Amino acid sequence: MGFEKVSFTNSPGKQLAARLELPNNQAAHSYAIFAHCFTCNKNFSAVRNISRALVNKGIAVLRFDFTGLGESEGDFEETNFSSNVTDLIDAANFLEANYKAPSLLVGHSLGGAAVIFAASELESVLAVATVGAPSSPAHVQHLFKSNVAEINATGKAKVNIGGRDFTIKKDFIDDIESKPMQNVLKNMRKPFLVIHSPQDTVVGIQNAQELYHYAHHPKSFVSIDKADHLLTNNEDSTYVGNVIAGWAARYLDIPKRQELKTAHQVAVSIGNEGFTSEIVSGKHLLIADEPVSFGGNDFGPSPYEYVSSGLGACTAMTLRMYATRKKWDLQKVIVHVDHGKEHAPDSENTSAVKKIDTFKRKIELFGNLDDKQRKRLLEIADKCPVHKTLESEAVIVTELV
Repeated sequence: MGFEKVSFTNSPGKQLAARLELPNNQAAHSYAIFAHCFTCNKNFSAVRNISRALVNKGIAVLRFDFTGLGESEGDFEETNFSSNVTDLIDAANFLEANYKAPSLLVGHSLGGAAVIFAASELESVLAVATVGAPSSPAHVQHLFKSNVAEINATGKAKVNIGGRDFTIKKDFIDDIESKPMQNVLKNMRKPFLVIHSPQDTVVGIQNAQELYHYAHHPKSFVSIDKADHLLTNNEDSTYVGNVIAGWAARYLDIPKRQELKTAHQVAVSIGNEGFTSEIVSGKHLLIADEPVSFGGNDFGPSPYEYVSSGLGACTAMTLRMYATRKKWDLQKVIVHVDHGKEHAPDSENTSAVKKIDTFKRKIELFGNLDDKQRKRLLEIADKCPVHKTLESEAVIVTELV
């Protein structure tokens, strides 16, 4: 998975720190924004795991720190729920201006409430998913309910949330109390996924019931049984990411890939953008590319890396076959291969320097093998069919069809 460290300026002029996660083996077909939970940040473990699951399905994910949190500029005490929504809209504008407008919004806890409000103002958003979200922004007051009287009396108070101190102002309370979730959801009219744990003790399961009730179809609910509110179990957050990716695929604008077919052993197809190539070998689909330094996208191995892989795989298989036939205790083989161009042995002292393809192979053998067996296996490595092919004079016949 690739990533870019980025930042964007929000409406009040503060720089917000962000991380754009990108697929490794393809161009992103869609872009999403992830809104983290109240007082969390973009690097929270659940945020990372959900984002990676989406990226693995071809969805690029922008996760950022809200104003005053993490690495972003600004003072948290000067923010409120409305400013979080504005930050999300500014993030969407940043993506549209520099990459592609987001079509999916995902929010965790209060971030889930925020993406619902933001989605109602973003035309590009085609689907919205929430995880452990409250049915009203005002629900967050339970985190500092013992301080509400002080906040109302003095205008602000320092509260401890998750082991950290934050200053909450009365403006924050007034703002969350003025946001009618029911009306926003009724007017959103976009595919909506509610994910919630029945064991969530921070935001009770009844919130999921209310969100689902408020929303119009198409709407879906998925229960993540036994998970806690913060999804501290990595398996839970990864599962959530996979569920969202599978659900969203029905609503996102994903280009249909034209299936490459061939009656031959291998077929390779390349378009008119870059070097990314699709390979079909039997029922197997592979990707080839060139490194970024060579002008490619690095979505897959280079052609020479595939040749090196073929040599390594053939070597390992040949050793496995021989050791099995001899009933030797060869438990595992690892073959390392490097390819390069080196001077031919007979060209060192000539003015016209000749270089030849050189494959350097290192073999690791594991098991109860004596020196004689290990030496014999080294000899057998040179007898693998691909090795022989590379050392022979191959003939390539080409024709147009």
